[in-house]
Amino acid sequence: MSIELKVEVPTGMHAPVSNQPEEDGTIKEEQQVFIPPSEGVSDKVSQPKNDGTEIVEGYTPLFEAKKTPELWTAPMSSELRDIAEASFGPPPPEAETVHGPDDRIQITNTSEYPWRVHASLLITAADNSRWIGTGWFIGPHTLMTAGHVVYIKNSGVAGRDGWVKSIQVMPGRNGSTLPYGSVTSTNFRTVSGWINNGDENYDYGAIIIPTELGNTVGWFGFGVYSDADLLATTGNISGYPGDKPAGTQWYDARKIASVNSRKVYYDIDTAGGQSGSAVYRIIDGQRYGFAIHAYGGATTNSGTRIVTPVFNNMVAWRA
Repeated sequence: MSIELKVEVPTGMHAPVSNQPEEDGTIKEEQQVFIPPSEGVSDKVSQPKNDGTEIVEGYTPLFEAKKTPELWTAPMSSELRDIAEASFGPPPPEAETVHGPDDRIQITNTSEYPWRVHASLLITAADNSRWIGTGWFIGPHTLMTAGHVVYIKNSGVAGRDGWVKSIQVMPGRNGSTLPYGSVTSTNFRTVSGWINNGDENYDYGAIIIPTELGNTVGWFGFGVYSDADLLATTGNISGYPGDKPAGTQWYDARKIASVNSRKVYYDIDTAGGQSGSAVYRIIDGQRYGFAIHAYGGATTNSGTRIVTPVFNNMVAWRA
């Protein structure tokens, strides 16, 4: 399924931007249009169903304490709002992201793969306000997320816009329990189309952590897929919505509704706080991201599509 291509540094709206001035974003090797996933080092792996969705019932909940000398406790976040509100303001009443009955299912076995790949994010903005979001591992020290998670635009609040100050990353969080602890990052990426224009078509970014926690929890693969392929695909989303108990992970899946050259649209139930979640598919039992969830809508929700320039940046950011 893979196609060889020469990976080049994207330009224009996809030109990579870092909050670390020494980073030049250079990519020096050839890659494929598909990067494979990793299940990490633990033996606790959840197998998917044959219809391209996850099995989420019938597992032993929470984490086996013998795997680690302690269970870390998560910070309080029940009163914190979705990071998207920092850039876009509170959502209007009609901007529903749960369409009809709420089909989301709570994940309780969050210490298993693939659930531990998803991370609850506690974000501290430049003005020290705090927010919530979601990210997902694509490599040993890199998580993908939305651009508005790492860089705030047009907040209207003095001192808030620009790169966030820090993000606490909590993989596999389950309420107050952190089965893999947490790590705090101050190292972020996004692209010029988001920083300069606030354009939702370029609303994607990355978090670089100072450890290789991804080697433990694993990561998702990612790829570039055709319109026809995506329209025949079941999309899966799991993350940390703000309308559920603080720090709990929720999952839903459904067929992709439509696509364009920059976005993917789907009637998969989400809520504020899930900005940055993976929109992924299952191929031969393996998980591959094809979009980054970023927006709700009255009839469909949407994510930034992984097209070739996005893929190229992701390859550079995970290196």
